[in-house]
Amino acid sequence: MSAIKPVSFQLYARDFEAFAAQLGASFERYGFAIVADHDLDQPRIAAAQACAQEFFALPQAVKQTYVSGQGGQRGYVPFGRETAKGAALHDLKEFWHVGRDLAEAHPFAASMPPNVWPREVADFQQSQTWLFGALDRLGGRILEAIAHHLGLSRTQFDAAVRDGNSILRLLHYPPVPAGCAHVRAGAHEDINAITLLLGAEEAGLEVLDRDGSWLGIEAPPGSVVCNIGDMLSRNVQGRLPSTTHRVVNPAPARRGLARYSTPFFLHFAPDYVIAPLTGGGPQDPLPPITADEFLKQRLREIKLL
Repeated sequence: MSAIKPVSFQLYARDFEAFAAQLGASFERYGFAIVADHDLDQPRIAAAQACAQEFFALPQAVKQTYVSGQGGQRGYVPFGRETAKGAALHDLKEFWHVGRDLAEAHPFAASMPPNVWPREVADFQQSQTWLFGALDRLGGRILEAIAHHLGLSRTQFDAAVRDGNSILRLLHYPPVPAGCAHVRAGAHEDINAITLLLGAEEAGLEVLDRDGSWLGIEAPPGSVVCNIGDMLSRNVQGRLPSTTHRVVNPAPARRGLARYSTPFFLHFAPDYVIAPLTGGGPQDPLPPITADEFLKQRLREIKLL
């Protein structure tokens, strides 16, 4: 059984104080929380995930035509590209990125390029656009609870993420050959404000605990695993930790099976200034930095930029 106990999203409407307290306590202790009983449409999630799997099954030459520029922020990112900060070997994964759709004249258009869409998969654009919006809205409500738990206004982060540079990542980890030196995802912390993850029911996601041991995440079917990213942790001086996590290779019995998951990286707007919001955190305040500057620094570190 997972050490991280699920928090029912039904409390959001029924008892917001309890929801914020339970969610906040889990984030303070682990940097992670499991949100169960959310109101996202499960058949539509399944349809979006099926479209993703259909894309990853295409020939590599076809997928390669959707490699886009600007640090892999949109479209296809092939195997061998992303490497965890400080790691010598690249991760065992390929992925597709969907971002926020903006008008050409939008002030953030230079930081947030247009989406690209595969022609070979029917309903791909429609299903992933819906999923982006659904997770964006859920993330906003989780941020409400986080703000309340920290003694801030519930609306503290509303403007900060309204035009946030958020990313929906469709992830494919292929079968792992015996003796492979690479891992599916090396130990890392997330760059963004918070991450919402679908597909954590399959074993492999592990969180580094305070004592140096690794805790496996066991998420109930249909739940969302959420974690604090570096931007938000810096914003609150470490009151909520951005915890190191990884995806380990499967046990021999499941080595021949692929793993699919869907993280939504909720980002602040590019011009949002990351500076201390609350006092009393365990970390000394760091110099203010915009979310866009911070993102670019980190993308260079993981070899996406």
